[in-house]
Order: sequence, then C-alpha cells, then structure tokens
Amino acid sequence: MTAVGTAGFAALPDLASRSLSGAVVAANDEFFAEKENLVLPWPAAAVADFGHKGKVYDGWETRRRREPGHDWAIVRLGVPGRVHGLVIDTAWFTGNFPPYASLDGAAADGHPSAAEMETASWFPLLPRVELQGGSANAFDVESPIRVTHVRLNIFPDGGVARLRVHGVPIADPRALDVGPFDLAALENGGRITGCSNEFFGTPYQLLGRGLALNMGGGWETARRRDDGNDWVTVGLACAGVVGLAELDTSYFIGNSPGAARLTGCLEGADPAEPSSWTELLPMTTLQPDTPH
Repeated sequence: MTAVGTAGFAALPDLASRSLSGAVVAANDEFFAEKENLVLPWPAAAVADFGHKGKVYDGWETRRRREPGHDWAIVRLGVPGRVHGLVIDTAWFTGNFPPYASLDGAAADGHPSAAEMETASWFPLLPRVELQGGSANAFDVESPIRVTHVRLNIFPDGGVARLRVHGVPIADPRALDVGPFDLAALENGGRITGCSNEFFGTPYQLLGRGLALNMGGGWETARRRDDGNDWVTVGLACAGVVGLAELDTSYFIGNSPGAARLTGCLEGADPAEPSSWTELLPMTTLQPDTPH
C-alpha cells in the first residue's frame, strides 16, 4: 500500500474509531461490503474468499451505479472534536475504488437517529478530491468547527477500506458538570501536548477509553542509552483539583518503567520553566503488568 499526501495530523487521535465508540449509522448502499468496516481500529486485511456477491472485501463497498448520483456513509464520531485531517484508505480496492470523494461535517445535540442525520444541516470539510486505489489517501482539513458526525461521499461508487478522522477532542461541557471525572480522558477533552519519544506507539493511547487489550494499546518508548528519562505532557479537559491518578503498566512486563513521577502546572504557565511545575505524585516505584 502507498500513502498519498501528507499526514502531519497522524499523531492526533482517530475520532471516528470504533475503539472510541465511533459508528457508521447510515449508508445509502452497502451491497458488497458492510459500512461498519469503515471505522474498525485495525488495518484492512486482504481476504481471498468469494461469496454469493463476489469477492469478499474488508471495507465498505457499494454496487455499480447505473444512474446519476453518488454514494455516501454517515459516521457518528466516538468523540466530538475539531477535525485536522483524514485518511480515506482504499487498501485492497484497486479496480473497484471510487475515483473521487469528499467529506461533510455536522454538529448535532443529543443522540439523533440515523434518519435525522440524513436530513441534518451539513457543511463541507473536504471538497471533492481525487483518490488512488490501494492507498492511504491523506488530506489536511482546516476547520474551526466542532463536529459530532461526518459524511463520506464517494463518486460515483466503489469501495473504501477505512476512514480515519484525526482531530482534537472537544467534549460537551454540560456532560461533565456531574461531579468528579477523568480530566485526562480523551473522551472528556484530554489531549497530548508533547512527549519525549513515541517509537513504539502514540501516547494518545494513554488517554483512550477502557482497558488496553494488549501491549499495543499503550505507550512505549525506544530504549534509552543515556542517563535521561522519558516524559509525556497531557493537556487536561479543564483546570481541576487532582484527587486520584492511575498509572497502568498492564501487559508491560520486561519493558515497564521502573518508576514514575507526576507533576502539574496551570494553563498559561511556561512549561519550559521548572518553577511552573508542582509535584502531584513523588517518584514512585512501579511494578510490571499492574494497575497502580
């Protein structure tokens, strides 16, 4: 597979991922392959099988159009936010990929039905662009608007393996005004603002929903050959008083950190200035494969 375009936004979380409860709520057609595959968190696989409708594909595929128009699928983001980039991945779709695509966004309150979203007020996030087959087609998006849903339009028809919608999470503050909550959680608006190293995995996985399924669901750095230490900075959903911190080394056994320290600073303070930071948790020994 080849990559098309630039993907500087790839370090941001995929707001549409099923691992964050993203879902494809509607599509006008899914004759050859079901729409739900679009937001699966793992890469598309090559499938050698044939079914009653032809070759089986790991993605969303519509039938050949015999009339004017185009096909579309509506995705409810697992975490609402501001979109910075997207990947329209046509992996394994080579003779049956859509030659063009566009993306629209919508901001909806509450929990609208699929029928309500079909008639929602949509605005363009990405104009009609050309796609390559068997490729991770990456596109930058410049939009200041918080969106809850996106609509992928393909012209005129064809197959798309995955849709990745990378952006900054922005939670609804009304949903957080219920008492103590996780200030760092991605679903609440937590975000990574910097890290020393992300060789084996993005630190955004530290803020993900639920428990990691394996080591690949965490943050791991390259092995250091100096006397320094690794670090990650997290922008909290809002200012708050920290009452509890959890450091989970589950699945990290021969490569877990020996100890950790937690500090905090106020928004607007200079993070490069040591005096800006206040110790929240002193240097504490950590055990392998253990929630602390």
